[in-house]
Amino acid sequence: MYKIVTPIILITTLAACSTPVDRRVANGSDEYTKAQEIPLLTIPEGLNQPRYSKEYQIPQIGSKADSALVGKKLDIRPPLQIIAMAEGTHVEESNDSIKIIIESIDNKTDLKQEIFDVINGYLSQNNIPKLVENFDTGVIETDWIENKEVIDTSWFGDDKVYLLRQRYQFNINVKPHGRTGDVSINLLDHEEYYDEAEQEILLTDIDKQRYSIDMLNNTIAYMGLKRERAIKAARIEQSLGIDIDLVEPGDEQESYWLAQADFKKTWDRLRIVLPELGFDVVDMDSSKGLFYINLEESGGFWSSLWGEEKLSLQKGNYRMLLRTTDDTNQTKILLHDVADEPISNEAIAEVYNRIAAQMKEDRKVR
Repeated sequence: MYKIVTPIILITTLAACSTPVDRRVANGSDEYTKAQEIPLLTIPEGLNQPRYSKEYQIPQIGSKADSALVGKKLDIRPPLQIIAMAEGTHVEESNDSIKIIIESIDNKTDLKQEIFDVINGYLSQNNIPKLVENFDTGVIETDWIENKEVIDTSWFGDDKVYLLRQRYQFNINVKPHGRTGDVSINLLDHEEYYDEAEQEILLTDIDKQRYSIDMLNNTIAYMGLKRERAIKAARIEQSLGIDIDLVEPGDEQESYWLAQADFKKTWDRLRIVLPELGFDVVDMDSSKGLFYINLEESGGFWSSLWGEEKLSLQKGNYRMLLRTTDDTNQTKILLHDVADEPISNEAIAEVYNRIAAQMKEDRKVR
């Protein structure tokens, strides 16, 4: 078969005619592995030993090092490092495994389902087929992943291709409380071919770790992109205004404001709005849905906010309470005095227009 090859492609090909196996070993000869240790000089009796320089002294290898890894058997590539590139992730290393610890960043999202969706999304994006997926046991196994690299291009005949085939297993574990989990990965199968001839490659533990780390890093980087988009979407949602209704039950029952948002969004918005309305937030307890607030003055700055209106709300300490309703997308807002007694329905109605306007206002996304 005749092939047209441009000079630029030809030069590039000739300059890069090396296989992945060649790139993992040092260039040149490995004759140094056959070197014999030469004894020190024999000094005649009566003469002093000379001082020997230790500048080029080769240190002793550690007890855990494999002394057989010399010459062409020694992998000269630098080690890969796991990089936790996603929000809410960090690395946990032990003697027998490397894991990415993943923490939940959204209480509304099931962490285990999020991890499965991320791995499946990454595999789908890269056209990697699956053989096994078991949500209960937290296992995903890939089918063969093939990576081809043209090593040598000839004007006549077929290209010489280096083929790498691998299968991986992801292991997902989430704590019973659902807020923290981890992901680890194992290299299950590994094959290499050059020009359709299978290469006899004996993978060391370091080789297996290198491939596994590379795959895990790519997956977590994909999670990083997904979480970054989710965080931005949440910020946009939080920036949107919240409608507030005035609820007056009558029959001497306590009036209140009803926010058309869930507890968290209402809580976060009030943290911004209350100081803007002249209230000083002295303390707060989200577990109890409670703000301790103080109104410094009922005139002056307070009057500038409310125009010429005369309000019955006097300066002093107050308690603002948030209560969930049967509808999770609604939150009751109550205002009590320092003794935890409801303030007058008249005061609730007076403040309503201003707090409703501030809560409804859209905010800039930062």
